[in-house]
Amino acid sequence: MTNKETVQAGNDIIHAISTNVSDVSATETKQVVQNLVDTMREVDLVGMAAPQIGENVRVFVTEIRRTKYRQVEPDELRVFVNPTVVSVSEGTAEDYEGCGSVAEGGLFGLVKRPAEITVEGYNEAGEKFTCVANGLLARVIQHELDHLDGTLFIEKVTDFKKIMSRNEYLKMKSKNQK
Repeated sequence: MTNKETVQAGNDIIHAISTNVSDVSATETKQVVQNLVDTMREVDLVGMAAPQIGENVRVFVTEIRRTKYRQVEPDELRVFVNPTVVSVSEGTAEDYEGCGSVAEGGLFGLVKRPAEITVEGYNEAGEKFTCVANGLLARVIQHELDHLDGTLFIEKVTDFKKIMSRNEYLKMKSKNQK
């Protein structure tokens, strides 16, 4: 298990556009994927992109898990290598997002995104796949795609007056679960 330090806002790699992976089955690619999975789980995130562990390649992982504050339907571990957006819905959804790359700031803010997204990419075995997602998975996929394009969620916040700290966000989520 290799847990990498999560790169924080202000580091140049967070705002760089990631490059395509030339060999999905390469040992280096597999190591990036494993480091992402290990780090995502260690810091209790539901998604993580390669730039967040200092790798400037188009790779991210998602894994929706239930926690004390996240009472959602779980989703399997998914690996996205060289993902491309096929389509997005016209309908949108607005919800709070946080990010491991602003974790030290502990900020959460409202972000509006398409409610559904279709993405093509390659999995860890190098097999091409298409993923149609809605709900939290769609939000996480779009958030991670933004990382690959050098964008943080804080650049997409719709109402800066509603930004909140991690503690206030967790209190809100806890109240909403009762």
